[in-house]
Amino acid sequence: MTTTAPSTTSLAYSLRELFRSNDIFIALALVVIIGLMLIPVPSGVLDLMIVLNIGLSFGILLLSIYFFQPSQFSVFPTILLLVTLFRLGLNISASRLILLTGEAGNVIFTFGHIIVGGSYIVGMVVFVMLMIIQFMVINSGASRVAEVAARFTLDAMPGKQMSIDADLNAGLIDENESRRRRKAIQSEADFYGSMDGSVKFVRGDTTAGIIVMLVNIIGGVATGVLQRQMDVMTALQTYTLITVGAGIAIQIPALLVSTAAGLIVTRTRTDEGFGKDLVSQLGNFSTLAIGAGVIGLMVFIPGAPKLPFIVIGTVFCGAAYLVWRASQVPAVVPVVEKPLVPEAESPQAMLEMLVVDPLELEVGYGLIPLIDEERPDNLLRRITGIRRQIMQELGLVLPVVRVRDNLRLPPQAYRIKIRGQEVGRGELMLDRSLAIPSAEADTRLQGVPTTEPAFGLPALWIAESDKGRAELSGYTVVTPLSVLSTHVTEVVRDHAPDLLSRQMVKEMIEEVRLRAPATVEGLIPDLLSLSDVQAVLRNLLDEKVSIRDMVGILEVLANNARITRDTSILSEAVRQTMARTLSNQYRDEDNYLHVFTLSPPLEARLRESLVQAEGGLGLQIDAAFAQAILTRTGEQMENLAQLGHFPVLLVPRELRLAIRRLVKQALPNLAVMAFSEVSSGTRVQAHGMVDVS
Repeated sequence: MTTTAPSTTSLAYSLRELFRSNDIFIALALVVIIGLMLIPVPSGVLDLMIVLNIGLSFGILLLSIYFFQPSQFSVFPTILLLVTLFRLGLNISASRLILLTGEAGNVIFTFGHIIVGGSYIVGMVVFVMLMIIQFMVINSGASRVAEVAARFTLDAMPGKQMSIDADLNAGLIDENESRRRRKAIQSEADFYGSMDGSVKFVRGDTTAGIIVMLVNIIGGVATGVLQRQMDVMTALQTYTLITVGAGIAIQIPALLVSTAAGLIVTRTRTDEGFGKDLVSQLGNFSTLAIGAGVIGLMVFIPGAPKLPFIVIGTVFCGAAYLVWRASQVPAVVPVVEKPLVPEAESPQAMLEMLVVDPLELEVGYGLIPLIDEERPDNLLRRITGIRRQIMQELGLVLPVVRVRDNLRLPPQAYRIKIRGQEVGRGELMLDRSLAIPSAEADTRLQGVPTTEPAFGLPALWIAESDKGRAELSGYTVVTPLSVLSTHVTEVVRDHAPDLLSRQMVKEMIEEVRLRAPATVEGLIPDLLSLSDVQAVLRNLLDEKVSIRDMVGILEVLANNARITRDTSILSEAVRQTMARTLSNQYRDEDNYLHVFTLSPPLEARLRESLVQAEGGLGLQIDAAFAQAILTRTGEQMENLAQLGHFPVLLVPRELRLAIRRLVKQALPNLAVMAFSEVSSGTRVQAHGMVDVS
């Protein structure tokens, strides 16, 4: 077997791609940090690393100031871990050099002899003070703030997501903006959750610094006395001074990073920089003027130094003057000259007006409080609930509901529009509740007479103080928001076929294709077109039959599409497979389906009148006979309604479609079921017959 060596070109390409990746630098940095811990390094390299540590710390501190929002610095927790490991590596390298050679480079020498004056006692005091400031003040406060911020951010996530859903339902944002906001919320939660833990890195680093200093002093004294034959005081002074210098050189960057962490977790979300917010919020003329006056009075305290008070007082006076002068400058408003001839609309802008919203809700200005997001229960949240309810009941994905204010409407009025046309209207009284009387309700209740908009029932607008009395008197009392949401729900149910667009049908089929590809394969577009499937689904929604089981519906269509492409007949075929769904939709809690039927003579006469019509079967009867059927059917519906049952007309399968078309316009709330659509186990109770003899 022959082995072919990789070509030089492919190897060079692989190396080039490797170094193009930014992750390679992170990996190299980790290798360097581990090397500092394990391998002795020369003092010159240690000097370079200490200066690099100081530069990185200053850079992190400056970055924490210039970010507008804390979550924009999302890599800060990881950076905190890396720089903490880097400092620990420097501590180990410095300790190794101190114990082996008695020195640790020029940078540490500078911190030990120049900054603390060559006194190891002063160095110890300065080092301990730095540790106290970092550990007890900055780290403790930052840790507590990060913990509280993480808890509050996680608790607020559901409310923020509901607010995004409400804005999406109201049409204030689109799907892309909704995804962007959700991603921002998730990033913010991840950031504060990470900060809650990463602040502990710095706190642990401070503790480790103290322990390393003590170990170095003890080990240095032991090395000087036992190996280099120094006396105890000389060894203590030599190694303590070097150790304190190393500790200060390494812990000052740690203090800077701790400060950066504190700035990050204490920052609030803002659209401006930290400096601009600080100046705008602290630049108060009254505060600065009073402060200047108080400091100026301190000049006259006997024995007090004059110059410091004069300098600081002058600074405060200058700041107060600058703030006052800035407040006196009028805002410059740019003047835009309007053209004498109005600019014509572009063709693209005119074409956008061709696409109307599927569902709109217009409200008068008096009903705008219902949309207030600060309310715990507002219209936008109700619309979100309506969308879920319609999906569960009918399987219809409700399009975005556009909520707009309309100054042309009366203040308390609203109207509902389907594809630009008004289909419902009503008026609300926000300071009252709607009381709907039952059959045994006390009619002496005082209120403003009105009509309940969803079902057309007589009702009263009553004061809040009469709410308890109305409920005790047999009234059903609902809030104005519930009246509006109920009306929207009923309008959606009645116009569900109009809201099912071809685009939505396509998306539903694509979802089925992803989950059950065999269901769609060979059906669309081979046997049925997209418009045929849409027509079948609209026929089902027209009779309030759920289309949620799209897989089952498409399987029935695939089985029958080779026989006929008549969408009405295909809809009937789908209904025959949904006997359990239809029976569950209309039967009562005792498993009874309360119905009325056709008399045998009427049934026989209608069979003889069946003819093939456009879009399925129809009845060829005269107008008087049709009117008599509708009148008797209406009487039977009234009888069932008085008994508290939903009106259902049970007919033979071959007559169902024709009778449904006959009663659709005059009796839209009548459910027409075939005998074959009653599921097994459902008990049927007949309450009458339609007889026109």
